[in-house]
Amino acid sequence: MISRRRFIKGVVGTAAAFVTHSAAAVTPPPPNIIFILADDIGYGDVGWYGAQKVKTPNIDRIGREGIKFTDAHSTASVCTPTRYSIMTGEYAWRNPDGDHILSGVDPCAIDPAKPTIASVMKQAHYVTGLVGKWHLGLGTKENPVDYNSEISLGPADLGFDYCFYYPATNDRVPCVYIENRRVVGLDPADPIRVSYGDKVGDDPTGADHPEMLKMKADPSHSKTIVNGISRIGYMSGGKSARWVDEDMADTLTTKAVQFIEQNRREPFFLYFSPHDIHEPMAPNPRFKGTSECGARGDAIHELDWCVGQILDAVDRFARNTIVIFTSDNGGAIKNTYDDGTNSLHALQPPNGPLRGDKGGLYEGGHRVPFLARFHAPVEKWNKSSQLIGLVDLMATCAAVPGHKLPDNAGPDSFNALPALEGNDTPVRDHLVLQQNGHARLAIRQAQWKYIEPAKQQKNAAAAAVPGELYDLSNDLAESKNVAAENPDLVARMAGLLEQARSGPRTRP
Repeated sequence: MISRRRFIKGVVGTAAAFVTHSAAAVTPPPPNIIFILADDIGYGDVGWYGAQKVKTPNIDRIGREGIKFTDAHSTASVCTPTRYSIMTGEYAWRNPDGDHILSGVDPCAIDPAKPTIASVMKQAHYVTGLVGKWHLGLGTKENPVDYNSEISLGPADLGFDYCFYYPATNDRVPCVYIENRRVVGLDPADPIRVSYGDKVGDDPTGADHPEMLKMKADPSHSKTIVNGISRIGYMSGGKSARWVDEDMADTLTTKAVQFIEQNRREPFFLYFSPHDIHEPMAPNPRFKGTSECGARGDAIHELDWCVGQILDAVDRFARNTIVIFTSDNGGAIKNTYDDGTNSLHALQPPNGPLRGDKGGLYEGGHRVPFLARFHAPVEKWNKSSQLIGLVDLMATCAAVPGHKLPDNAGPDSFNALPALEGNDTPVRDHLVLQQNGHARLAIRQAQWKYIEPAKQQKNAAAAAVPGELYDLSNDLAESKNVAAENPDLVARMAGLLEQARSGPRTRP
């Protein structure tokens, strides 16, 4: 059993030590919250989870000074649906607009009338900030995003007081930053055009001009070249606004640190979403060659540096702060780009002992590192085997200042704060897991994991694939499907999944 300690009491106690007491007691402010969501970091990519070929001292520090979760899940095994569930506290498979990977021109997947984690924290009197990756769409179907004018609908309309972000992924156009509602550094005389269909403008593409590339790319990533790297989609214009990949970590981290410093006198919620280690992996030259596994390992080192800068800023400006680190899905060894070090990438197994990787329903697709830290000193680090999902962030963050979650908010979000405090009482009874789009789902309950049968397969043999059942208590690698030996349990798990799917919510 893990040792029990009062998580919030420790944080508030640190703040209270700086309060001058008079005759009347002064209530210390609630803790700030910094939520760091890495991109494509696997369960095995962090030292605290067993990584051997990379060093992550700053990320490890969060767990060493706080708590490490071993059964945390990204609720989807790809980025957009996970980010949708974090923002809304709702399973993304409930919303066809947010259940799949979006492009850089897709409309915003979040209804502006829906509560978000940012709007909920604003109601709790927090200043709210977003720095980094967005990837939840912009504009509406009726009024598509125009990168040459004010951005609407976007994060600034969904509860964030301050936003500095890039629209989609670093391998997708447009390759620009947006601050609040405007593209940063855009020359009006050089307007941006973006297309995911027909080519726009006369910018060279990777397919036509491979000699211009810093790294090779597969056909789907061989459209417009920006900064010597070809992307998904076509872009023209906006040359003065385009990012330099090697500088992205510095740019985003600087903005995050500035937000912490500028808002240190009042409670704040910061959603910091670095681009690392999503492809193309182009870390700053000062990180190149620092790992034993090529650009992928070097990008992990760059990410760890970003986390260290955030922790240093907390120590300087905002000691009364909860810091959470996790990832939007499992890791993967991919060959969509060839940076010249691809043969070394797999020396660091991204998901450790887990089966599968990003995009799948096996544990490697969605079981992620999850570390939570506060400034108050602890006697020793804690470890929790509690089942939690990133969909739980909304209810958990709202609970920090004691804010009651509105009934129409976070229909699938459970308060995991007791688990962060070291409490063994289960946070949730079950958790539904998703791939991408309308693919099949899985469900966890206790040690059992059920993956529903394959659907809409191209041939009868594939369509006949039955459901899968694994006992993760003695088979974390999911090496033995025990569905055939447990028909009653399969029926119960399938019924529980159908109940979650057919109902409007799972939160009581």
